[in-house]
Amino acid sequence: MAMKRRAAEKQPELWIATSELVRTPGHPFYERLNKLLAEAGFDRFVEDRCARFYSAGKGRPSIPPGVYMRMLLVGYFEGLDSERGIAWRCADSMSVRGFLGFDLSEQTPDHSSLSRIRTRLDVETHQDVFTFVLKVLAEQGLIRGRAIGVDATTLEANAAMRSIVRREDGASYHDFLVSLAKQSGIETPTRADLARIDKKRKKKGSNDDWKSPSDPDAMITKMKDGRTHLAHKAEHATDMDSGAVLAVTVQDATLGDSASLKATMGAVATNVAELAKVPECFEQMSQRALKTWVADKGYHSNETMQLTAELGLTTYISEPDRGQRPWKGEELARRGTYANQRRIRGERGKRLLRRRGELLERSFAHTLETGGMRRTHLRGHANVLKR
Repeated sequence: MAMKRRAAEKQPELWIATSELVRTPGHPFYERLNKLLAEAGFDRFVEDRCARFYSAGKGRPSIPPGVYMRMLLVGYFEGLDSERGIAWRCADSMSVRGFLGFDLSEQTPDHSSLSRIRTRLDVETHQDVFTFVLKVLAEQGLIRGRAIGVDATTLEANAAMRSIVRREDGASYHDFLVSLAKQSGIETPTRADLARIDKKRKKKGSNDDWKSPSDPDAMITKMKDGRTHLAHKAEHATDMDSGAVLAVTVQDATLGDSASLKATMGAVATNVAELAKVPECFEQMSQRALKTWVADKGYHSNETMQLTAELGLTTYISEPDRGQRPWKGEELARRGTYANQRRIRGERGKRLLRRRGELLERSFAHTLETGGMRRTHLRGHANVLKR
């Protein structure tokens, strides 16, 4: 067989019939997903929810809201962490174009359009779409709600530590150190002088004193790898039967697990209440929905034990070794702690805790690692929660 050499320059064709274009078979996953969304009436639902954000008969036609939601899915499936990356991928891939419903002659939305639509649609609209997907899962018997697993992690914020300013007067970190040096008698401090003064200070990274001017919601905290950074806290609640994520909350990174649990429990209760309004979903869900909660030792505290005991919930929360504890005036927390202790030592407790590690870590791996959200390119809790 003779070797064919690549031509240095090639004269492009002036006209090419679309029927002659080389096409791939398409991605079976995106084709199957589009079929499921069509059967569930996804586009009609999203358009009805988003209609109030657009004016009727005025201005140029917008990008269909269903396309915007699909582009968010593409970012998740393809591991793209920025809107620029999502827009480029949608324009470059023929399979993704087919998933969005665009022909080769049509231009896909750019990143500025994505940003504009994200700003226009509120968090509640994104939550409605999330609940819609939960209803589809419940109708297929994939949500029972008998046991809920909860876990949290930190997301690196789109803000640099070097940009933080004082809450009281807006002074930068460098200017604040210079003022401290002058107060100590050094009129023209050098970098070595500033470093020496900064080294002796305590609580120099306190969130009570400092904030990010670009992302006030980001908090100074220690990340999983030990670095100190501006970050947010994301918390997932997962169905322990199927692994379906029932709720996601984004909160201050400085909140402890036991402090952030209440908001996540409220989000789960709201979503499950919406599912219960649909007869098909209600029949599939357990009558003991939201009665059992599973978490790691970070959630174990007197406040958590008292709250769950007051609500009549069954907990399987790993208990840290605290030794002998005084219970004076905390009878409800004591009863909740000892009841939880007995449960986690049983066979069901051990099985649920093992499964919690599997399902909760899987949801974080899909969202943060595979989905590219470990470091966010958005600012503010609302924008991060939308993504």
